[in-house]
Amino acid sequence: MYTLQTSASFDSAHFLKGYEGKCSNLHGHRWRVEITVASERLSADSQTRGMVVDFKTLKDDLNELCDNLDHCLIIEHGSLRDKTLEALNEEGFRIVEMDFRPTAENMAEYFYGEIEDKGYQVILAKVFETPNNCAGYSR
Repeated sequence: MYTLQTSASFDSAHFLKGYEGKCSNLHGHRWRVEITVASERLSADSQTRGMVVDFKTLKDDLNELCDNLDHCLIIEHGSLRDKTLEALNEEGFRIVEMDFRPTAENMAEYFYGEIEDKGYQVILAKVFETPNNCAGYSR
């Protein structure tokens, strides 16, 4: 089995509704995402011969996902009152609503699925909230 790993980062804020502790407050992270993909065989295509995939393509795909979350507020759908959400939108804040609570664990599963949907054989996605704390997801 051949594997490739790449990483990308983004800055954004979130909070955990219903959590009892500091993370219930709005706070930010320098999120770092690591993706590991695999293949049983190397490509025979002339451009990517001898590769699992072109690193540039994998990096570009991960960077695109991270860029979409950079400098925004990530929230779980329904976690803010309509009036609050309306006020934030009126102020021009960029808000990304997810169908899940934006924990590191759920974010790892999100990136796993998004990269897999791009055609990669993903074996592990890790999301770091801090340099020392990360969550991983694999199937």
